Amino acid sequence: MGRGIAGLITMMVGPELVACSSEEPAKPKSPSLPELPKLRSNLDALGPLEAPNADGLRLPPGFTSRILATSNQAPLGGDYLWHMAPDGGATFLQPDGGWVYVSNSEFPLVGGVGALRFDKDGVLVDAYPILKNTNVNCAGGATPWGTWLSCEEVGAGKVWECDPLGKREGVHRSALGIFKHEAAAVDPVRKVIYLTEDEGDGCFYRFVPKAYPSLASGTLEVMQVGSDDTVSWHALPDPTLEGSTPTRLQVAEATPFDGGEGIFYIDDVVYFSTKGDNRVWALDLETQKLGVIYDIATAQNPILKGVDNLTGTCCGDILVAEDGGDMEIVAILPDGSLKPVVQVDGHPSSEVTGPAFDPYGTRLYFSSQRGSDGNGVTYEVSGPFHLLA
Repeated sequence: MGRGIAGLITMMVGPELVACSSEEPAKPKSPSLPELPKLRSNLDALGPLEAPNADGLRLPPGFTSRILATSNQAPLGGDYLWHMAPDGGATFLQPDGGWVYVSNSEFPLVGGVGALRFDKDGVLVDAYPILKNTNVNCAGGATPWGTWLSCEEVGAGKVWECDPLGKREGVHRSALGIFKHEAAAVDPVRKVIYLTEDEGDGCFYRFVPKAYPSLASGTLEVMQVGSDDTVSWHALPDPTLEGSTPTRLQVAEATPFDGGEGIFYIDDVVYFSTKGDNRVWALDLETQKLGVIYDIATAQNPILKGVDNLTGTCCGDILVAEDGGDMEIVAILPDGSLKPVVQVDGHPSSEVTGPAFDPYGTRLYFSSQRGSDGNGVTYEVSGPFHLLA
């Protein structure tokens, strides 16, 4: 891909969308949001990771951390317990200058999504569920209108649209397909949603809403990659799986990918990872051409292994969380070089999940899904990830 990526995605607070519903919720007018500062990435200046700190994290010099939540414990006391198997996550700016970090629960049958609410100074002030009793909620994606798309990673997996404030029920968006969902990303320019599938022969999809930003109806398409790396799209005949043919097998021309994982959109490019072959891909939406920005088989510095959830900085870095490997989050810089950002020590049977920056670019949230004892741990790391532009 010839272009870099630029500009933070500013999330707008959305409708007040906890439980589950198939009804279309009312969408009240969104309150105005504070203006965010203009930032530039500072990842290329980060020093080498230091020895593990008291939280068991290896951080660059000048960075600090705190543990926000642990599975089966109350983040702020009271009755609400943080969920098992925390996975994909995102942050949402709020009108008071604070923000919400949402986190999926990749747990069978009693999964869902939890949320941590912060005030404008970064103080944790609330914790609550926004979706309950769904199935293996793996990753997902934030929408520009301020909702969270939570994806179920099972064969008949659904996508749930959720309100980060938890004031309205999550809505099953059946039009986005029934398959082993992993993650989602919205292109607000072309008004399209992209979706990955976590199967060894899974596909890459896009959903074109009938009336954007409503996700109630539209066309689900699957990608075909040509010999010159140009992509084309085919409408699926049975996206809601009314018949017996799995979604990924409904179009013969569809190109399979080896375990679709994280996805991230910025600056006319959609990035996604495939864990089976340890690659990170870049789909240029202007040229409709697909390329690879990291391949462990050909990389000069193959330190990324088990590529999974993705996020990005304002100015051209893609952060990749490892499922296994050596439990790092590693940034792929615009020049293709790699920069370790954080490493979790002492959790050899876990994976790093849910990386997301706060709206001001100085805090990074993520989890160790199974921790050191089977209980997930959700962290905040603070430091100069970004500087004022």
